[in-house]
Amino acid sequence: MLNKLVIGNMKLQSPVLFAPMAGYTDLPYRLIVRSFGGLGLAFTEMLNPASILRGREKKVKYLLATNPEDQPLGYQIYGKDPIQLAEAARWLADRGALLIDVNMGCPQKKISGRGAGAGLLRKPDVAVEIVRRVIETVKVPVTVKIRLGWDNTRLAVDLSKELERLGVAAITVHGRTRMQQFMGKSDWEAIGDVREAVGKVPVIANGDIISAESARQVLKITGCAGLMLGRQPIKEPWIIRDIARDLSGLPPLPPPNREEHLALMLRHFELCVGLYGERMTVLQFRKWVPQYLKGKPIPRPLLAALQQIKDAAELKARLSAVMIGIPST
Repeated sequence: MLNKLVIGNMKLQSPVLFAPMAGYTDLPYRLIVRSFGGLGLAFTEMLNPASILRGREKKVKYLLATNPEDQPLGYQIYGKDPIQLAEAARWLADRGALLIDVNMGCPQKKISGRGAGAGLLRKPDVAVEIVRRVIETVKVPVTVKIRLGWDNTRLAVDLSKELERLGVAAITVHGRTRMQQFMGKSDWEAIGDVREAVGKVPVIANGDIISAESARQVLKITGCAGLMLGRQPIKEPWIIRDIARDLSGLPPLPPPNREEHLALMLRHFELCVGLYGERMTVLQFRKWVPQYLKGKPIPRPLLAALQQIKDAAELKARLSAVMIGIPST
């Protein structure tokens, strides 16, 4: 039976969450993943507090875009200034955010190398001060996403205990250190150590959850209350549905056939047009072309050519031809 996950005052219908991923988990793709069902909670892409508070960057309005179908939704912020992060959390909560997540797990050099994201794991006192200020500032649930540590796994347990003491509503743990980035295997046993240490706060496991079988395994090993998927739903937006069904004891459903996959891509494209406009969508959709064509015998020159198209109608036509197996010249 699928257990419902409770985070603060939020009672989620599923314990399967969709992680925030810069450049990918915008409103259009969240709606694509939600359309399959089984999703308990999704998140915005990482939000820069300075950009939010200044309100000068056009990109911010796209990062904050949502609609009634895109619920429930958490807002993830990152940075290293406790005051600024708290102000950004207040700004978001005042505008309807139901949950604030603090990123302490991003391994990207441009983020962690500047002391934000996983860089906070090198300064746990600053990490704790950030969470303390954010919790004191907003009335909505505050959650935290961490890694096991910067270059070893000893930090996660101690930091999580302190976060629990401060009153976080949930802790998501990615089972790698920052130095590992996404190399090697996720250490599910170490995630289980965090879950045993905190006791009262829901712990959500993240890392190497790529199938219903791996989802069952990670829950068995860690005893966690929930799961968070990041990279796999970018490849298979139906995977969250598949895991939720499996945890509910329901039989698996087949993946979309070629016609359904094509319809999915075209719907995604149109959702992007509705948010960004045609010109920007054509440019941004280039990163999605390899995802939709993954596993197909596409010559590299053709793939490169598809990613250079600048006209929306031509791009849709060419992608459609390739996806349904019609030679594209």
